[in-house]
Amino acid sequence: MFVSNNPTREPEEYVDKLEGLGISTDPAEVVNTVMTTTDWVTREAPGQAVFALAEEPLLRALRDAGVRLTEEPEEIDLVIASYDRGFDYRKLQIAFDALWLHGRARLVATNPDRFCPMPNGRGEPDAAAVTAAVEACTGVRCELHFGKPGAVMMDAVADRLGLDSSDCVMVGDRLYTDVVAARTVGMSSALVMTGETTPELLAEAGDGEQPDYVLDRVDRLLPQAEWDRRGWTDDGA
Repeated sequence: MFVSNNPTREPEEYVDKLEGLGISTDPAEVVNTVMTTTDWVTREAPGQAVFALAEEPLLRALRDAGVRLTEEPEEIDLVIASYDRGFDYRKLQIAFDALWLHGRARLVATNPDRFCPMPNGRGEPDAAAVTAAVEACTGVRCELHFGKPGAVMMDAVADRLGLDSSDCVMVGDRLYTDVVAARTVGMSSALVMTGETTPELLAEAGDGEQPDYVLDRVDRLLPQAEWDRRGWTDDGA
């Protein structure tokens, strides 16, 4: 399974990217917050009017699932904060009116990430920034999110795998999402040191963020015997 907190891409886009890397993938093997958010809304908030601070992939998925989207504050039952590069004051005002002025809406979020890593060491503000802006002006706290390391996301992953969690390994490069996500459902965790986490961050991590395995690169998931069978060497030969 390939698991992502990014709500700005549809599963099919991940399939295209992975297949471009030579990894044959089916859309059913991709779980991201577009899917988990849409599934939760249709299951737990059927018939409710939704205002989503979000980009088109999530908006389209919600519409396709029959969710009623609205920008009329007095109609809104649920505000979804997400990674939204079109976030502006107009959207913030709608969320404010729905949550504070009318006081009838609930606040949820696609994912808890503060920023999204970008190439060359850059980053972009992620859903947590949008959530914080809404919370700051309304005083309403976000009730739930649908990404790693939360139970909604990880239960969806476990259901699709159809395996006992103790037989699975969660692999990722973030301590507070990937490693903690594994602990949420009782999986082992493997931290790959080719992304966000540095040796210094790993040394400073608390007990709840310590991985079971630390890998210098993702192919280290395969045991040495398999490397020997394939004739692989550290220099990439």
